[in-house]
Amino acid sequence: MDFKQQVVFVTGASRGLGLALARAARERGAKVYAGVRLTGDFREPGIVPVQLDVRDDDSVRRAAAACPDVTMVVNNAGTARLSQGALDPDVSALTNELMDTNYHGLVRVSQAFAPTLARNGGGAIVNVLSDATWFGVTFLAAYAATKSAAWSYTNTLRVSLRGQGTRVVALHVGPMDTDLTREFDVPKSDPAQVAATTLDAVAAGAEEVLADAGTQALRAGLGAPDAVFLRGGY
Repeated sequence: MDFKQQVVFVTGASRGLGLALARAARERGAKVYAGVRLTGDFREPGIVPVQLDVRDDDSVRRAAAACPDVTMVVNNAGTARLSQGALDPDVSALTNELMDTNYHGLVRVSQAFAPTLARNGGGAIVNVLSDATWFGVTFLAAYAATKSAAWSYTNTLRVSLRGQGTRVVALHVGPMDTDLTREFDVPKSDPAQVAATTLDAVAAGAEEVLADAGTQALRAGLGAPDAVFLRGGY
């Protein structure tokens, strides 16, 4: 894949990994749209801001209509809130809250842009997931559930869009040095490096990206008798 021939739409692109992915695509020669809630606050040369709230059906439809030349969608928008574990009385309500962005938002955007990708030759959808998909972290009980759901949908979406030539890529990544993980005292990856790794893999035709060493080890060990998901992580 030659990024100079691509038109990339990144959701949640105002900061963190989303901004890093938008910048990396721009640097490789792509035309880049940044899906952001407040376009007036976005100041990034060479990247076109587009108003987007992935929780709002009308906002998603308007964004897709405004960007008819898109060939790649990156579903990066996400949010997290901490819980007290599986028995937290608020975990169900919190999961529902996070689902609207982390799962339903990904579904809305994928469905809205799929016809655009088909018209433009197929292209690709990249869904940003998490290593928490695969193991239990007490304080991420709600967040991990939403990412597990998103992974399941990603796998079904891949099969559903194969006929129109759209490649669906799952990006699995552990904690990164972003606002989302500011209070986590764990090793963190550089979002710029994760973005570069992701675009390299997409360009090479991958359908799954394991963006850091911890995620690679975790994925490789899922079938082991002492797999991390049996013990919990972080």
